[in-house]
Amino acid sequence: MREETATPARPHRVAVLVLDDVLPLDLGIPAQVFIAVPGDPYRLTLCGRTSRPVTTAAGFAVTVAAGLEAVREADTVIVPGYAPHRRELPRAVLAALAEAHARGRRLVSICTGAFALAEAGVLDGLRATTHWKYAAELAARHPKVSVDPRVLYVDEGQVLTSAGVAAGIDLCLHLVRRDLGARTANEVARSLVSAPHRDGGQAQYIGRPLAPEEPGATLAATRAWALERLHEPLTVPRLAAHAHMAPRTFARRFVTETGATPLRWLLAARLDRARELLETTGLAVDHIADRCGLGSPSNLRLHFRRALGTTPTAYRATFAGTAPGGFSRTSRSSPGPGG
Repeated sequence: MREETATPARPHRVAVLVLDDVLPLDLGIPAQVFIAVPGDPYRLTLCGRTSRPVTTAAGFAVTVAAGLEAVREADTVIVPGYAPHRRELPRAVLAALAEAHARGRRLVSICTGAFALAEAGVLDGLRATTHWKYAAELAARHPKVSVDPRVLYVDEGQVLTSAGVAAGIDLCLHLVRRDLGARTANEVARSLVSAPHRDGGQAQYIGRPLAPEEPGATLAATRAWALERLHEPLTVPRLAAHAHMAPRTFARRFVTETGATPLRWLLAARLDRARELLETTGLAVDHIADRCGLGSPSNLRLHFRRALGTTPTAYRATFAGTAPGGFSRTSRSSPGPGG
């Protein structure tokens, strides 16, 4: 991962490509997330093959403001899911996506939108995901794509793909985090009453439901309790004791609810806390490591490098003092905000 800093003179242009029979929830996700970012750093445009009303899969129509020229002008292009996903797409649409990719623009899909990116050749040679129901079909139709049906989203730098509805929210928040840092992404998540951070590698489909003898059971209170104590030693037995469960039962229930093991969830939460402290304070790295429960500076650096491909010092140089509305970002060999 290489580091670079960019401060564009204009908002980052996001084109949401609305295909016929678009899935309404998938369409609403990027609109809701990006307009919620403080300071209006993103300029969102709904576009289609032409500027015209587009019928959604639910039967009502959406008016799009632009045609495919918006795809060509965008810094990020997002393709929401559509139905049926097996249909042949217009050549002009596929050509616009391929051209955007060739020009180094950031391309993103939500749910079955991955089929459009694959048809355009954008996913060739890359890892990708889609809704678990359709992952095998995507892999069979596009053997050059390495399809992972288990994860919430995949970030390949210039190209990002996600699973179904909730994972689309996670991916859009991940984009905000990449562009503007953890503090801004967490602020947006709070405004949406959404989980502040779910790692893309978490499972997208949990086949085991809550035990029927405990309807409505949730570990949300224990997770909230843990977030207030990240600086303390937190073990599975301690978390289980707070939830009044046996450790084995707690661990199983935790995976059912979150898609992650307790320790993996704790590590992600601690890294997120470290990112916020790096962005918003002048604390030394050893103090930050202690406050977020990672113990030592070397341990913090190790996990930062594994998870983010950078160092705490480089991350701080990129994001510290970033004002809402201005971009200062970490790039993953992809075009950043402002192109």
